[in-house]
Amino acid sequence: MFAEAMAGIALVKSGVEFIKSNIQTAQDIGSFAGAIDNMFAGQEQINKKRSKNSGVGVKDQLGIKSVAQEVIDAKLAAEAMDEMRQLIDHRFGYGTWKSIVDLRAQRIKEQKEAEELARKKQRQANEERDHAIKTALGAVAAIVVIGGMFVAMFFVFTN
Repeated sequence: MFAEAMAGIALVKSGVEFIKSNIQTAQDIGSFAGAIDNMFAGQEQINKKRSKNSGVGVKDQLGIKSVAQEVIDAKLAAEAMDEMRQLIDHRFGYGTWKSIVDLRAQRIKEQKEAEELARKKQRQANEERDHAIKTALGAVAAIVVIGGMFVAMFFVFTN
């Protein structure tokens, strides 16, 4: 758990350092794509660590050190993201960072919708397959019963 938060902080810090060192020479925002992705990934890791307390004892979850570290990590990540917002908006124009964040949120939403649609289609395909199997089994059972009745009638009338 602690390693996840540390990795998250490291990703955010590495993104900040890369952007700071290259902000003046960058010709377009695309040169920062990897660093920005790392920053978002790091922030997500920190947020997941804060919200995920499974596998950790109550004492660890409620301990001052744990709570303080989670809050401080989240604040540091938020500060770094705000600093990047300021740098990118200053270099590429006001609203650039907001556009990045909005586009990212839109893509995440679209991805979730696509995954939900795929799950829905898979569920429907499974239901159709199950229905076809049940129908086929019912038909086989009916044929066996009817065949059995013919065989029984044959033996009754031949004896």
